Amino acid sequence: METLLEAHNRQISQLEIRFRRDLNIDWNDRLIGLTGARGVGKTTFLLTHIKEYLTNSPHALYASMDDFYFSNATLLQLADEWVKKGGTHLFIDEIHKYPNWSQELKNIYDRYKKLKVVFTGSSVLHIQSGKADLSRRAVVYTMEGLSFREFINIEARTKFKKITLEELLKNHLNISKEIVAKVKPLAYFDNYLKHGYYPYYLESTASYHRKLLNTIHLMLEVDLPYLRHVEVKYVHKLKKLLYLLSQSVPFQPNVSQLSADLEVSRNTVMLYLNYLSESKLLNLLHSKSSSDAMLAKPEKVYLHHSNLLYAIGSNSVNKGNERETFFYNQVNNAYRVEYSATGDFLVDRKYIFEIGGKSKSKKQIKNIKNSYVAADMLEYGFENKIPLWLFGFLY
Repeated sequence: METLLEAHNRQISQLEIRFRRDLNIDWNDRLIGLTGARGVGKTTFLLTHIKEYLTNSPHALYASMDDFYFSNATLLQLADEWVKKGGTHLFIDEIHKYPNWSQELKNIYDRYKKLKVVFTGSSVLHIQSGKADLSRRAVVYTMEGLSFREFINIEARTKFKKITLEELLKNHLNISKEIVAKVKPLAYFDNYLKHGYYPYYLESTASYHRKLLNTIHLMLEVDLPYLRHVEVKYVHKLKKLLYLLSQSVPFQPNVSQLSADLEVSRNTVMLYLNYLSESKLLNLLHSKSSSDAMLAKPEKVYLHHSNLLYAIGSNSVNKGNERETFFYNQVNNAYRVEYSATGDFLVDRKYIFEIGGKSKSKKQIKNIKNSYVAADMLEYGFENKIPLWLFGFLY
């Protein structure tokens, strides 16, 4: 226990708070889970919360499951000892590295009514696999990568607040003017698209894509075979699929062709696409009429965020694909996004969006109600033509 307390104090004292993530968490819940892709900033988020709100409390403890302490002690033993010492808050990082973690968290929740537990997992699939044991007990939040708004706030040291979609659509010109008066968003946009999604870009932009590729390999070579029983012989073909997506225009999947290429059934292809989506490697765009079932065929398939385009496909990136990938990622993190036959996207089953460059016309959606153009390389919009970058301020 002493080694954990020493490590806790060292982590808190050495923490430099460079920015704060906006997550609407109810810290009064007794069991809180925080998941997200590796490198998204969960550990820093926990330590920041402790430092800002619990620094003066001797009853809060942070522990990482990769600490040697757990080679000879269980999670349940830690909770028991901590409660006996008067502990009221326990923050557990990298929970997926501990076997039987979900069952022991369930036991902790049931036995220690006054202990508040927060846990994180760097593997999205690991957390999803263990949620069954924690049903009706844990409130699980997902941390996404940095929005374009957050990236600008870090780089330019601004404090822009997120805006709602309704505010954006009604008042985008004035909102753009207020932002541009303080910072030139287009000066930051390309860097964000290439390396701004995960906070570890602050360590080094030169090694950023290499680290991102290492994460992708871990998901494909370890997580999927172990947790979703994807046969190892198909991992190479899934990597090939990701590369194809990085090179193409927005990908419209031919499931029969993919089935033949991968030498698996149609249902298996759909399962693999959904596993890649769960892993935050893909975004699957379904139509409004599609079933919510896992085996429903998506109309289009995108990489989850634009940084993946550059990590996987180097600098050979299709600009149209990049724009749509950005829009889908930023809007989908706050609103429901679906396929539209008349435009590129249907948002909240009400608004139609067409995505394009600066000269993109309104011809395709001219007579469609609640339709808009999200155009790249614009500082200001006009009427229903809105700067693409502004959709990065929705979360």
